[in-house]
Amino acid sequence: MAPLRDVRVNGHAMVYSREAPPVVKRFSDIPLAIDIPVQGLDAEEAVEVNLEDLLDDPTELCTLLENEGAARTFWMVVALAYAKQRKMDHAIEMLNKGLTAVAKGGPKEKLSMLTCLCWLYLWKSRESPRTSPGESRRFPTEDEMAEPHFTDGALASEAKTKDYYLRASTSSLNEASRINPSFPPLFLARGVLYLLRASLQAPSTHPVPGSQQDQSERAETLRQAAKCFEDALRVSGGKNMMAVLGRSRVHYSMGRYPAALEGYQLVMSKMPGLVDPDPRIGAGCCFWQLGFKDDAKNAWERALAINPDSKAANILLGIYHLDSCARLPTTDPRFIATYKRAMTSYTQKAFKLDQDHPLTCATFGGYFLSRRAMSTVESLAWKAIDNTDVNAIASDGWYLLARKEHFMDELARAAEYYRKADEARGGGDKGYVPAKFGTAQLQVLNKDFDGAKFRLEKIVQRSKNAEAMALLGALYAEDVFASQAGAFKEDRSSELKKAVALMETVRVAWKDPKKTVLPDATVLLNLARLYEKDHPEKSLQCLRELEELEMDKIRSEDPPADAKDEDLKASLRRERLSPQLLNNMGCFMHHTGKNEGGRELFQAALNACVNVAGRDETIDTDALATTISYNLARSYEAAGLLEEAKAVYEGLLERHGDYTDALTRQAYIALIQSPNNEGPRSISKLVQIEPGNLEVRALYAWFLSRSKKRTANIAEDSEQRHHKHTLQHHDKHDRYALTGMGNLFLATAREMRRESESDRDKRRKMYEKAVEFYDKALLLDARNAYAAQGIAIALAEDRKEHAAALQIFSKVRETVKDSSVLISLGHSHAELKQYARAIENYEGAVAKDRAHDPQILACLGRVWLLKGKHEKSISAMKQSLTYSQQALELDKEQIVFHFNVAFVQIQVAQLLYTLSESQRSLEDVQMAAEGLDEAIESFDRIAKSKNPPYPRNDLELRADMGRNTMRRQLERAVQSQREYEENNAAKLQRARELREAELKQREDDRIKVEQAALERKRRIAEERLKMQERDRELAEKRAEEERATEEAMLTTDSETGEKKKRAKRGVGKRRKKDDDKSGTDEDDAGSRPKKARRRKSATRSGAATSDEEGPAPKKRRKLERKGGAQSKYKSSEIVVDSDSDGATGAPADDGSDGVAASDAAEGVPDVRLDEDDASEDEDAVQQRSARKKKVSRAVGSDSEDDGEPVAPLSSPGEEGADGDRGDGDMAMSDADPSDDAEE
Repeated sequence: MAPLRDVRVNGHAMVYSREAPPVVKRFSDIPLAIDIPVQGLDAEEAVEVNLEDLLDDPTELCTLLENEGAARTFWMVVALAYAKQRKMDHAIEMLNKGLTAVAKGGPKEKLSMLTCLCWLYLWKSRESPRTSPGESRRFPTEDEMAEPHFTDGALASEAKTKDYYLRASTSSLNEASRINPSFPPLFLARGVLYLLRASLQAPSTHPVPGSQQDQSERAETLRQAAKCFEDALRVSGGKNMMAVLGRSRVHYSMGRYPAALEGYQLVMSKMPGLVDPDPRIGAGCCFWQLGFKDDAKNAWERALAINPDSKAANILLGIYHLDSCARLPTTDPRFIATYKRAMTSYTQKAFKLDQDHPLTCATFGGYFLSRRAMSTVESLAWKAIDNTDVNAIASDGWYLLARKEHFMDELARAAEYYRKADEARGGGDKGYVPAKFGTAQLQVLNKDFDGAKFRLEKIVQRSKNAEAMALLGALYAEDVFASQAGAFKEDRSSELKKAVALMETVRVAWKDPKKTVLPDATVLLNLARLYEKDHPEKSLQCLRELEELEMDKIRSEDPPADAKDEDLKASLRRERLSPQLLNNMGCFMHHTGKNEGGRELFQAALNACVNVAGRDETIDTDALATTISYNLARSYEAAGLLEEAKAVYEGLLERHGDYTDALTRQAYIALIQSPNNEGPRSISKLVQIEPGNLEVRALYAWFLSRSKKRTANIAEDSEQRHHKHTLQHHDKHDRYALTGMGNLFLATAREMRRESESDRDKRRKMYEKAVEFYDKALLLDARNAYAAQGIAIALAEDRKEHAAALQIFSKVRETVKDSSVLISLGHSHAELKQYARAIENYEGAVAKDRAHDPQILACLGRVWLLKGKHEKSISAMKQSLTYSQQALELDKEQIVFHFNVAFVQIQVAQLLYTLSESQRSLEDVQMAAEGLDEAIESFDRIAKSKNPPYPRNDLELRADMGRNTMRRQLERAVQSQREYEENNAAKLQRARELREAELKQREDDRIKVEQAALERKRRIAEERLKMQERDRELAEKRAEEERATEEAMLTTDSETGEKKKRAKRGVGKRRKKDDDKSGTDEDDAGSRPKKARRRKSATRSGAATSDEEGPAPKKRRKLERKGGAQSKYKSSEIVVDSDSDGATGAPADDGSDGVAASDAAEGVPDVRLDEDDASEDEDAVQQRSARKKKVSRAVGSDSEDDGEPVAPLSSPGEEGADGDRGDGDMAMSDADPSDDAEE
């Protein structure tokens, strides 16, 4: 019989091809049959046992082995054969009986069997449930709890769970350790035992303070397991790869993912063909935990390629694709394809391979939970809990059960399962966030809002979970809404800030592409309600964002079939939205003054009511249509379309005749259109129908304030009696009545006399009474802007506290979009001498709705007058007069406006008289004189009127002063201003003439300079033409001389009679010249490698030289500029050699020196030309110089033919020591071809 051994060798690679996947080697050493020797018979006789077809009852085999005294190996082989067929109970029974049978052989015989029994118990533990079959499956009644619960004939406490088999394994292991504690297989077995025991222990909830290491029971168990694996690895000399895998599993369980990954990679490098267990699965899990999910996918795909039937690889790849589709929106086409691949290609395959695999059951349970298949969810969840030895998978199973019970409204069970799911992952500050969130949801359902807030705050502090922040924000928002709806307003500002901050954080997370947070309509609706009062523009923005979300959902569906235009498509899609959403958006548009946009939204909301009625019959569309129609009519009113508004109100009253709000608006429109006839009758009829309606009473009070007769006694005021009746008999807390009473007392106090101290005291008390009413209104509604405005007016008028009033007005302006606030602001700024801001606010009121209000125009005239007097500005005074005259044009019956115009005219006259002549004009003074005459007439007329605004005596004195004093002053001012302006005009005329003369002289000088420059340019151009003409003549002359020379060198052949070149005569070596005459030539020759050539000097004095003296040597001399001054023209630099040392430059035959001399004689000035002219001159000179060089060199070659010594030539542009031109750049007169002719 073959011994029990592993045929694989550690440290050697086993390569498998893709076409032939590896065969799992577990139990591969168990033979197909075994021969058990029989005692007392022939030694060769034995009983053959077929290990492929074992008996269901191992009793006979045990009896046979006992009777025959079989060795321990036979017992172990048969037991492992049962284990191979997954009959673990029979295998354990065989080993237990075998231990009894071999007990006589000594303790060492039992060691291997105890070790094998320990491993079988560990295997059985992994397949056993965590809890007894009846435990936690249901909640027992009180009667059941009083009696013990049995399962399969045994107490539930004694059921064979994972813990039961772990205790049995521990017992076997301890017994084996007592026999031989250093037995190598025991180290590995003990490490696995500790690992499985740690899986049943909950993770630590709170770390020990001051400790860097986890001190929980589970952590200590894992550390013991790591020590055991290290011992097993040490004993094997580092070759036991199972110990490496166990150690990596410990690192993974303790969160040391890099160390675990290193171990798995080590196993793959040593045993690449290992597939049971597969280290690639562990490596992929480490990659996943480290955030490298694509690397994890690659590892699992490699594991699946090696072993296509790998359950772990299939389900883990399914989880990878589920995670990928979770990061995609559900509307993305890739979502469905990815989700389908995850469930059908991987998860379903893994489930078919093993229907009890815990991770597969947990994953499939989530799918069936979304399908509401609750019975299947429960079955799969219990499988995941019972079959796993990983706490996280058990937590997922408990969470599935909790979700199922939560959906079935079994809140007690759901809470218990949520608790277990949380504790399986550590609980406390750690735990499972979805389970904690589910517990918070249950607390909300149980009305335990404080407990839910506390739990959610803990979640948000730890993980910033978007769902937790949204729910916590909604709870805070509900507190704010409840306070707003209550009778007594509590300060919920802190809750408001928290709710807004949490929901805005969630809102921002939607826009982060890295976070897979889907938009939630509830968050936007809550934000819109929170922003409604303080920030209506933000509220509208939230509603628009919600509209866009809903429109996206509609776009994903089929577009309307009858839509061809894009605008029509958008309109039809909008009509499929919620009518409540469109109505709310229209209300915000209406409140912000965008009436046209509001009307469009209200109309779309009405159409949406028709659509929603066909989709959902439970919605009360009539109530929606009634409210939206009323809002549409109000938008018509705001736009001034009163007839359209009346038509909508009439349609509402036809369906609901008792709709008080519609009746109230009809009466208001009647008051606007017919304030004397139909309007009063309509409002009186409405008051009779609804005498107790506060809105109707408020409208009637407004009507009284516009139509009542003014009286000084407030007790006789009809509006005051109406407000008093409302407060006494209907509602003492009516805010409109309280504010109206304050307005009445404020207006009365403003009109009271203030001459005496008693009058002022009465006036002050009246202001205080008004402030009392305003204060009470603010106590009932802290946001009552009209009451706050009344208090500010009282502060400004009574106590003159304009700065404090200005602050209140500024706050009120943010809420009340009315021109009255702007007018109050203008008054305050004017009193504080901030005239520019006062004018700005007054003009804002005029532009808003007070363009034809003479009072506002009078205020503008007043503030411009104050500004003009403060700045002594005549333009401001004119503006004041303009506004005063406009106010008078609008209401000529008011005598006060006549007084305002006359007063401003008097002030203009006074200001102009005090200004100096330089600050005013004759036209202004004459206008002031005319205005003074008009003011005098106006004061006389106002003084004679029935009710003058001021005492007649004062007005007459003002007129007399203007008639006598001011008129004479203005006459003198006119005379002095006329003289000043005449003198000033004369001075200006003289200055203007001097200026013109100066400018004319400057222009003449400029013209002269330009003419001189033009003349210089003309002369230069003429000189240039002359030089070019001379150059042409010289070139022609030289060409003629060259032709003559060539003809002279030809002779007639005596034989043929043809012209031929004359033969050269032999010339001997030339002697060197004297040192004093050839120094320069020797230097030149030394610097040039070529043979020096001399050029015969042809001068005019050569003919006079005698033959005896021989040809006089040519003498070089410096080139000097004629006249001693450097000239820009090359023609003045040409010099010729003289015949003698003492010669000073006799004129040449060709007349070139004569030209230079003529230039010097004429005294051509050395002027600087323009850049273009200078460049032209330079080009011309360079061309002439080049032509001269060519001619000189041609002549030199002729002289060489004659055999005469010539001077060496220098390179082009080369100059001598003194800066002179080189030998090769000589004047044309230096070479005379007449010498050749003489020869």
